[in-house]
Amino acid sequence: MGYDHANWGATEWLAMSLMMLLFRGLLIGLVVWAVRNLRTEGESVQPRDGSGRADEILAERYASGDMDEAEFRRRRGLLHSTWSPHTERQTS
Repeated sequence: MGYDHANWGATEWLAMSLMMLLFRGLLIGLVVWAVRNLRTEGESVQPRDGSGRADEILAERYASGDMDEAEFRRRRGLLHSTWSPHTERQTS
């Protein structure tokens, strides 16, 4: 007694087709989820760490004259840098 697909009826073929569509939909959904959630911070559409508000504050302080252009660029560069204490090598 083997698996003879020639004797399948319309119900079996429909069920198999629906299961394949479900599987492919789940696979595509997983890829979309992974692409949207596993991006690096630099590629993020909206910052999750609050740096969007920090940009606004820097721009306001620059516009009001609290800092010059060099200071604004330096602070903005620090804000958007990818530096972390774990990636810096200790030199002694």
